[in-house]
Amino acid sequence: MQVQLETLSTLERRISITLPMAEIDAQVGERLKRVARNAKIQGFRPGKAPMKIVEMNYGAQVREEVLGEQVQQAFYKAVGEEKLRVAGYPRFEPVNNEGDKETFKFAATFEVYPEVKVGDLAGKDIEKPVAEVTEAEVDKTVDILRKQRTRYSRVEREAASGDRVIIDFKGTIDGVPFEGGSAENFPFVLGQGQMLADFETGVTGMKEGETKSVEVSFPEDYHGKEVAGKKAVFEITVKNVAEAQLPEVDADFAKMLGIADGDVEKMRAEIRKNVERESKRRLSARVKENVMQALLDVTEIELPKSLVQLEVGRLIEQARRDLESRGMKVQDMPFPPELFQQQAERRVALGLILSELVEANQLEAKPEQVKAMIDEFADSYEQPEEVVKWYYASPDRLEGPTSMVLEDNVVEFVLSKANVVEKPLAFDELMGNNA
Repeated sequence: MQVQLETLSTLERRISITLPMAEIDAQVGERLKRVARNAKIQGFRPGKAPMKIVEMNYGAQVREEVLGEQVQQAFYKAVGEEKLRVAGYPRFEPVNNEGDKETFKFAATFEVYPEVKVGDLAGKDIEKPVAEVTEAEVDKTVDILRKQRTRYSRVEREAASGDRVIIDFKGTIDGVPFEGGSAENFPFVLGQGQMLADFETGVTGMKEGETKSVEVSFPEDYHGKEVAGKKAVFEITVKNVAEAQLPEVDADFAKMLGIADGDVEKMRAEIRKNVERESKRRLSARVKENVMQALLDVTEIELPKSLVQLEVGRLIEQARRDLESRGMKVQDMPFPPELFQQQAERRVALGLILSELVEANQLEAKPEQVKAMIDEFADSYEQPEEVVKWYYASPDRLEGPTSMVLEDNVVEFVLSKANVVEKPLAFDELMGNNA
């Protein structure tokens, strides 16, 4: 086997390989003999056809298989000897070898992994948000849990903000009904922005059994383009007005939340534990994002185009599956690769940087770290020991926790090298609840 290596660019290589045809012919002959033992050819009993007939029927297919295997084996042997790390998939092509029947020549064009040198983190500021869980946050969470268990009781009074109303309505524009403009027994809660402001204002103050017409202006940017910017008149009949009733914070409420003996203090302690767990998770996610951005900021890296293209393909397939899971038909839906290019480049860059950091600084996930991570997951379930067993029942299930531990190790390492700037964060902002 003869090998010639060319450098086409910083990351692109071309390797030309020459194989002796005699070895290929010998392997083709051996494989045809094996095929002949069971070959079913019309006019002959299985395994009794002459070799010439076998070769006529199977020769081209067998030669193609042998050549494919030889090309793959020769390529990976050559790049191994040259100590090259192939990124993505190589592009193979035969080399015109006219007149030479003694050898088979082919070339492979491919990219190699870049040398990654993580930049200096010593002078890099990394923001680390901090948030405290106090009794006030526990109180807010209790209120949210109460609202989630709201019951509505019928009242004989005018509808007010916070009430649930059940209505019939018919809408027209210039006297003509429009699609989606009517419904019967339609429930919604006043004051929650479920309907347009004009509509809710019209319903507010109405009583059960009352009917009136309400003029509603659709915004110019309304999602229904056929009515956007237009005025409609709705004839509305209120069929029911119900007042919200929140459960009291008592033993019955505690039991609803899984506290068997109804102890309210136990309930608050459990809520606090859950809130602290969620707060920790969100803070960790924000810190991790800041660390990853810092690594990208300080590290210059040329990305193999082949890896980026592969990642674009993965992201497109992920988006396709996500939309299908939501019941959308995506068969003919376009997924322009350029929409995923930036995200793919970021993911590939981070993958290369993290791989270098982990290898250079022995940041691999240790078994005891993975176990601690799984124990933390399991702690939020009623039977944590069953959750732990589930994870350890299959090596594949450990991949997720192992990857998370590895990322946590990288985050801790980077924070130990950089200038960490703590920033107090309001609990509502952390939880994405500014109400």
